[in-house]
Parts: sequence; C-alpha cells; structure tokens
Amino acid sequence: MNRHHPPGVFRRTATAVAAGTLALAGAVALPAADAHADTTAKGDVIANLWEWNWDSVASECTQVLGPAGYGAVQVAPPAESLKQSSYYWWDVYQPYSYDLNSRFGTAAKFASMVSTCHKAGVKVYTDAVINHTAAQTGTGYNGTTISSKYDTREWDRADYHDSSDCPTSDLTIQDYANLTQVQNCELLGLPDLRTGSDHVRTGIADYLNSQLALGVDGFRVDAAKHIPEADLAAIESKLTNTTSGTAPYVFQEVYPGSTPQPADYYASGDVLDFTYASKLKSAFQGNVSDLASIESSGILPAANSVSFVTNHDTERNGLHLSYKDGDTYKLANLFQLAYKWSTPTVYASWEWTQSDQAPPNSSGFVTNTDCASGSWYCLDRDTAVVGMVAWHNAADKAAVSNWQTKSSTVIGFGRSGAGFFALNNGSSSATYTFTTGMADGTYANVIDGGASKVTVSGGNASITVPAKSAVAFYNASYTCTVGCEDTGGGSSGSTVEATFNEYAPTTSGTSVYVVGSIPALGGWDTSKAIPLSSSGYPVWSGEVSVPINTSFTFKYLKKDGSGNVTWESNANRSATTTSSAVSLNNSWNVADTDATDVTFHETATTDWGTNVYVVGSIASLGSWNTSDAIPLSSESYPTWSKLVIVPKSTAFTYKYVKKDGSGNVTWESGTNRSFTTGSSSGYSTSDTWK
Repeated sequence: MNRHHPPGVFRRTATAVAAGTLALAGAVALPAADAHADTTAKGDVIANLWEWNWDSVASECTQVLGPAGYGAVQVAPPAESLKQSSYYWWDVYQPYSYDLNSRFGTAAKFASMVSTCHKAGVKVYTDAVINHTAAQTGTGYNGTTISSKYDTREWDRADYHDSSDCPTSDLTIQDYANLTQVQNCELLGLPDLRTGSDHVRTGIADYLNSQLALGVDGFRVDAAKHIPEADLAAIESKLTNTTSGTAPYVFQEVYPGSTPQPADYYASGDVLDFTYASKLKSAFQGNVSDLASIESSGILPAANSVSFVTNHDTERNGLHLSYKDGDTYKLANLFQLAYKWSTPTVYASWEWTQSDQAPPNSSGFVTNTDCASGSWYCLDRDTAVVGMVAWHNAADKAAVSNWQTKSSTVIGFGRSGAGFFALNNGSSSATYTFTTGMADGTYANVIDGGASKVTVSGGNASITVPAKSAVAFYNASYTCTVGCEDTGGGSSGSTVEATFNEYAPTTSGTSVYVVGSIPALGGWDTSKAIPLSSSGYPVWSGEVSVPINTSFTFKYLKKDGSGNVTWESNANRSATTTSSAVSLNNSWNVADTDATDVTFHETATTDWGTNVYVVGSIASLGSWNTSDAIPLSSESYPTWSKLVIVPKSTAFTYKYVKKDGSGNVTWESGTNRSFTTGSSSGYSTSDTWK
C-alpha cells in the first residue's frame, strides 16, 4: 500500500516500520474452498508487473508471459488516484474514485489489456485498495476533485471510521499492537472506510465486480491487516464469479506483527508470506545451506500463502532483497521457482535512486515499459527466470528430493525425477558430483537457455555451477535431442517427426515460424524459431524432429523483412508425442480450445495446371479473399479435399474457386454454400462443382 509520503506528511519512522506499520495488501477471497490457489498446479507463477501501464502489460502477456508459461499477471491498482506535481509512486494508493481511468491508461485500455492477456493464456489479478481513500486533497488522474478527505465521490463522512470507533485523538494508529487501532484508526492518516457497514461493503464489492465483469480473475487486497477478516468475508460474499465461471482468486497483504496474525485471514484467501522473503534474504546474504530447513523456519503453510522475493515496499525499506543486490537477487528468484512450496511471484518494475521516485512518466501518466533502456528492471523476461518458469511448470507436483548441501554456498536438489536444480551463491565456480534422481541422458541447462548441457549417468552428474548462478534441467520436454552424446540410456536420441501446418495469410516479405518450449522448437527463443514453408500458401508447413513421449507447448509467429515479430494472440498450443509421427493442424489466432475441423470434399474436373480452392466468410477461410483461399489436394481426383481448422459453433458461408497457372480465378456458379460447426470435431462436406 501507500508507504511513502512527502517530507513531513504521513512519513513513517523506522520505529513505526518495526512496529508493523507495513500493512501490506491481501486479497478479497470468496468461499474458503475456492479462494486458495492450487499450489501444485502447472502455470501458477505470477508475474508482478508493478506499475506498468496497460499497453505494456498487454504486450508483455502476448510476447513474454504467455509463451513463457506464466499463469497470471499482477497489476497496479486500476482506480483513479491522487495526482500531484511531484508524481510519487505511492499516489496510486490514494484512491480518488473507483473510475478505471488512471495513470496507467483509460478504462478501455484496461479492458483491452485483460482481454489480450486472456488470449495469451494469462490471468489478471489487480491490486485492490479498499481499506481507505486518499488523505490528500486535489485533483485525480481522471479529473475528480476532492476538497475534503472525508467527502469523496463514492463516500460521505458517515462511511468512514470516526472517534466513536478509534480511540486516538487524531484518529491515526498510534499503537500497532492494539487491534482496535489497527483496524478502526487511520493508517498514516488515510481515511479509514467503515467496512463493518453493509453500505460500504456493497460499494466496495460493486467496484471489484466492475473489474470481474471485464474479465479480471482475482485481487491482491492492499492493507488487509487493517480490515477485520469478517468484513473481508462479507465483501467477498457479494462478489460475482469471474467470466470463466470460477470464484475470484484472492491473496492478502498481512504484514506479520503482534496483531492480527496472517493465520487470522486464511478463511478469506491466501496471504503474502513476508517471512518467506525474509528467510531468503537471510540465506542469500549468509549461508544458502540454511535453506535446507526453510519449511520449519516459520514460513506460512504452502496451502495458504503466496511467496515473493521482494515487493514495492520491501525493496525500498531494505527488508528484503532487491534488484540492487544484483545476481544474488536473481538467484533467490530462481530458488523460489525451483523449490516446491506456495504460489511464487516474480517482481518486475523500474529502477530508482530515491524511494519515492515515480515510474517513468509523462505528466504523471506512466509511459511504456522499455526493458532495454536501463530505466526498467524486467526480471520476468530474464533468460534464466524464463527457463525456470518452464522448469517449475514441468516439475508440477513432484516433491523435493535428493537435497545436497555441498558447502555454505552450494546446494542442489531434485524434484523426484522431474527435474534437478543446483545453485552456487559463491564468488567462484564450483564443481561437484550430484545425485540427481534423473533418468540417464543428456539435458539442456535452462538457466542459459540450453547453451550448456548436463549428462546424467547412473543417476549422477558432475556439474560445474558458475559463480552466483545455477544449473537446472528437467526431463522429456527439455531433454537434449540435437548434438548430444550417446550416454547409453535415456531418450536423448529418440525422436519423431512432427508436421506443423498453420493457416496464416501474410503480406509480402513476411514469413511464418513455429517456436516452442523444447530445444527442437527454439526453447521460446524467437531467434531460433523454425521457419515454415509457404509452398502451400496460405497454409505454412514444416517438419521438425521432436522427442518421443514428450509433452510440449508451441505457438506460431510472423516475422517481417526487418525482423519484427508478431505472435498469434491465442494461448499457447500443446501437443504430446508418442513413437509415431504427428501432424498438427492450426489456424492463425484460433485457439485450440476454440477450434474444430472441417474436411472439404469437392468433386470438380479441371484442365492441366488448374487447381481447386475453398474460400469463405470467416478468417479461417480467407474472408472471401481469393488470394488467401485454401488449396485442396487432388490426391483423389476428381475429388479435391482438405482438412481446415475453423472455430467451433460457428455459422459461415463458402464457395469453391479454380485457379489456373496464371492465377486467373473462376468461381463456381450458384449461391454461396453454408455450414455450421458444433462443439465436437470431424466435420466434412460432400460437394460438387456447379
């Protein structure tokens, strides 16, 4: 929440911090059974893109988070907030109204961001500032004016706690060990909403429901410690389901202190684990061997918590590690992703020289994130972190095993045969033989994007771990398949052909590629994406040797003559190989979950050099553009056939055309044909040229 203020105004002291003033955010939970994340599930990693604007979040979802396998993105408070000429970061924790036009973009851009992230397979969690409103009067980012801090657009004075609720003379919290003060008095002078009032509860729920209606999937509840758990539960009971039909996911900011305790909020949602982050800082600034006992060190239960290495408050007050700690900070994040515990978060924000410093902006409005400028620290897209997100997802439910402490700076552990991870927090490289628990074979190291390899023989591996770095590898989907040694075992030499067919109209000079989670498909590195052939344009095709008995994810992209990359907008596609060749048929921007297939059969005689095509009213059939019509196969001449990927439950019209060797087009006569797909698959037509 809003922790930092202009000199002399609401400024916290070191004593206040120690007393537990950091009332960090939590989340609005629903029924207890639905409010907690499945911490063993794939795709649970949260990217905390703190105070990125909506355009930049949308772009990151499409280009980085979705392809890398992140499960969700956490974004800044979306409401209109205090705007002042000094432009501090904490202005967003002083809400001026519940309007969604903010310093991060318009309400329309916010809605577009949510939709774009969903298409990339990424959920969206917003920061919910619902304990209080703004302490400072003035004008907000959408033009709302406040002349009295207790007289705002949504609330009247009766909607805030007053002297009948708070025993202190100035209504501010003076004793952080006093539960009444913590929950009924003003945190740093911020007007404290009377959340025990049903009118206030309904107003807060309406604000959150307006976001759920746009597709938001959950909330981080700011300053949850300062709201009674019963009040949060009552607010949550008024929330609607998400657009996907599930209860919103809630995680809450409850800073540890004498009262209340994090456990007091488990019924309302998960809780951010500050102790976990503190233990990581202690270990990585001391002995990482201490991590062997992290589970018994006082951290919160995995089933009730969300872990993090740092956040916007603690990176500034020195409580936790930050980007200023360099490779040590990154290494702590890699450990968090490797160790099986609670839902992990990866924090990415801007670099700063003063703790109150705002993100890069224009008149307060946050400008686009530029990860190459040196103004932003985009940890979420770091090669090692991206590799470990894939590693984390592949390890899935596998338990920690084969823990080995080689020294005070070098540790290693496996995940019951699903993967192995070793880190070196020392200042020089270290070589040790580790018991990996992995099948024999040669594996790619995800930390360097597969540039180095590890060979496992007899379950053991001699690994050189670079200084302040790690080595990590996992089975099947990241097993080395090209240029590997024959270790006499494993699956490193067993591959099968996968044929990728993608319907994708393009402009001149633009080509289509496939890229994916395994080395054979570039390991999500667009510079290593596999080019597809345009010989069957607009269907682009190519064969790739991939490992047998392997599950992987993939996606198509376009590159123009300048090397600019455009990803298709749907979520990652997935496939699983056996020992037989596989053919993958897809259509640009049509998600696998939304797709079905229609095999078009057209009986038509032709002259030599003339071919038959199908074209229609939907994008998958060229949108009536004969240049993008789909060529049919003459293998069973005079019947021309082709399987085409189209959307489920969709009505469309279509027609056949002939093209001769010069490209001249002849349409069949008569009215347009029509077809409607259902929710199953395997549809076909039986048509005759007319």
